[in-house]
Amino acid sequence: MCDKRRKEKQMTEKEKSEEKEDKQLILTEITEEMKKSYLDYAMSVIVSRALPAVEDGLKPVQRRILYAMKEIGLQANKQTKKSVAVVGEVLKSYHPHGDSSVYGALVRMAQDFSLRYPLIYGQGNWGSIDGDPAAAYRYTEAKLSSIAMEIIEDIDKETVKFVPNFDASTKEPETLPAKLPNLILNGASGIAVGMATNIPPHNLNEIGEAIIAVIDKPNITIDELCEIVKGPDFPTGGFVSGEIQQMYKEGKGSLTIRGRTTIEETKGRENIIITEIPYMVNKSELIQEIARLVTEKKIQDISDIRDESARGKIRIVIELKKSTDPKFILNRLYKFTRLQDRFGANILALVDSKPKILNLRQIIEEYVSYRKRIITKRTEFELKKAKERQEIVEGLLIALKDIDNIIATIKKSKNATEASEALQAKFKLTKKQAQAILETKLQQLTSLEVEKLKDEAKELIEKIKEYETILSSDKEVLSLIKKDLRYLMKEFGDNRKTTVMRNIKDISEKDLVQEKDVVVTITDKGYCKRMDVKSYKEQKRGGKGVIGSNLATEDFVRQLITCSTHDYLMFFTNRGRVYWLKAHEIPEAERYSRGKALINLISLKDELITKVISVKKFDDYLFMATKKGIVKKIELKYLSNPRATGVRAINLPPDNSDMLIGIEILKEGQEILLATKKGQAIRFNAKEVRPMGRASYGVTGIKLDKNDEIVSLEILDGKGTIMTVAQKGYGKRSDIEDYRKTGRAGKGVINLKATDKTGNVVKTVSVADKDSVIITTAKGMIIRTPVKPLRVMGRATQGVRIVKIQEGDKVTDIIKVLEDEDVEKALKEAENG
Repeated sequence: MCDKRRKEKQMTEKEKSEEKEDKQLILTEITEEMKKSYLDYAMSVIVSRALPAVEDGLKPVQRRILYAMKEIGLQANKQTKKSVAVVGEVLKSYHPHGDSSVYGALVRMAQDFSLRYPLIYGQGNWGSIDGDPAAAYRYTEAKLSSIAMEIIEDIDKETVKFVPNFDASTKEPETLPAKLPNLILNGASGIAVGMATNIPPHNLNEIGEAIIAVIDKPNITIDELCEIVKGPDFPTGGFVSGEIQQMYKEGKGSLTIRGRTTIEETKGRENIIITEIPYMVNKSELIQEIARLVTEKKIQDISDIRDESARGKIRIVIELKKSTDPKFILNRLYKFTRLQDRFGANILALVDSKPKILNLRQIIEEYVSYRKRIITKRTEFELKKAKERQEIVEGLLIALKDIDNIIATIKKSKNATEASEALQAKFKLTKKQAQAILETKLQQLTSLEVEKLKDEAKELIEKIKEYETILSSDKEVLSLIKKDLRYLMKEFGDNRKTTVMRNIKDISEKDLVQEKDVVVTITDKGYCKRMDVKSYKEQKRGGKGVIGSNLATEDFVRQLITCSTHDYLMFFTNRGRVYWLKAHEIPEAERYSRGKALINLISLKDELITKVISVKKFDDYLFMATKKGIVKKIELKYLSNPRATGVRAINLPPDNSDMLIGIEILKEGQEILLATKKGQAIRFNAKEVRPMGRASYGVTGIKLDKNDEIVSLEILDGKGTIMTVAQKGYGKRSDIEDYRKTGRAGKGVINLKATDKTGNVVKTVSVADKDSVIITTAKGMIIRTPVKPLRVMGRATQGVRIVKIQEGDKVTDIIKVLEDEDVEKALKEAENG
């Protein structure tokens, strides 16, 4: 207590007053204080931690690491040192944060799968693409990489501003000189407060050429730059597509990145080999994802997964079961795993310490502007040094001309100061020149040294002239920037690792499927399958034709289509809607398998398939007919955008009073034949029907009598015969030429004399002598009969009995059978375009 009282007495009044003030509370409004504190914190994170500077493309911690390594002598041409020395120096002098943040940044700059052009050369365990962490910093060693030296170069020539470090014990650079356009080359990612940056890496050669193009043509457009810079170039390779041009124009864009795969055949099986994975994807996690899909039976055709990757080379082997199409497995891998990933590009960087979204041109302009300042400051520094040296050299040459008097003058002086003043006065020297003469060694008085000084004087004159020329002309500065870029491109440039492809959104699954000719069959019961033409030709000699399939009872092949796996199959329904399937999406099956039900492949809703058409290019016309005699011609391009729920091809009445009964692809110069159930038919030129849009209903094709309706649509192309079959088994064949051509919307001519004996007309079909037809009845009878025995007769006849129908039964349909020869002919026509 006594000590306390004694201490209080010794305190001055001023000290007591200050202590009292320190103990007082600061009264402030809490919301304002919170706002201020939060904004201070946010700006600290934005400026001092998360975002790179546009000048050198580095975050503060990265910049401090590179500068600290340079300061402790870890240049590219020196030996490596323990990473702990680097971390310690950075923490001691520049970065008042945790060691993990410093070492984490150091590790990333050394990983060739993280940076396109690594800035650190490391020895030891620096982590792996499998997500393995780097060894502790006491085990690893590091030094600057050769390309990092280009970022540091000229820092000692007063090119950048230095600011006090956190405790004002030393100084650190605000930015590095950055000969290398690092921001766009290595990219950056970081999450600040209320904003984030995600800049993809690029190829040095492309960026260098783009910068040179901007220098040579200042008004160049971003579209022209996009022809030079193809897209991002990730260190892990793969493919990239998406909003690349949008990213370069607006600074934002969503990219799709894919791994690179190949197909290898081993022991009769096709295996998928993954050789490159998307950027920032963990290889081990990707393999686990695929294994999980197999376990969950989302992919059922994978028999084994092996990681055969070696050092620096990725090889993931996905073994497939026999007869598995690897393209379909790839599609599932792209959909359910990170073999296909998204990269949300957001080119946000600090410009004059303020965050700003930059497009490609702005990044290049900022780089050029910054390099102009660096080169100007460097040249000014070098000019200053050259002039200082010139002053010294001129003084030494003056002294050497009269060396004896110089020596005598020095000898007479009492001290160095007097000698300096005497030399300045007697020989008209500057203070610096006099000091240099006094510091000159005797060995420099030889004639050889004199010649060296004279040569140096000439060189200095040329250098000073060169520096002054550079400083007097922007053109010279820009020329140096281009020279630096060409050197960088020659020294460090390489080929692209990432392939830029067209927008993956526009790439359908067919682009991932090997193109080959196939035969697609559609059965009367709604089953479909796909067969390779080679397989078909190998099996076709069974003698049963194409209907020899192992189909369900009373089922038969209604339609056989020859097409490519890249073609679209368009499924038209009786309600006028059209659905799409790619031909390769039809399940592949053996010849004698019935295939898969269509209802499991397309979303039919109380509709029946009227016709299936294969389309390679959407540049022809479609011709449609309804049972009420309405016809419509529409360009295929209006039906070229697939939807899972289908689209309306013809606008039929909503009361279901009319339905679509026929659809055919129309070629130039073809004619139309419509047949009705009451035995009428009309033949007219397809040109009489104008093209219409999807929303239209159509125009009248034939005027129908009461209770009559259309049963068939035929596209006529040349000569031939028309086979007509009625409900009670009667039918006939008539020459096409017998059907007089009339105008559209007429009553037509008699096709078959329909009576009570024959019943109504069921259908007509174009046939030749070699053809066979299948006739089906309401009670499930399926009769196959050849066409040749049926003689050709006049139009107005009622025909002859073709099949004998049981009492109470009636014919419901007639389908022309495609034999093997027809398939081969169709395939040859397809091959010939």
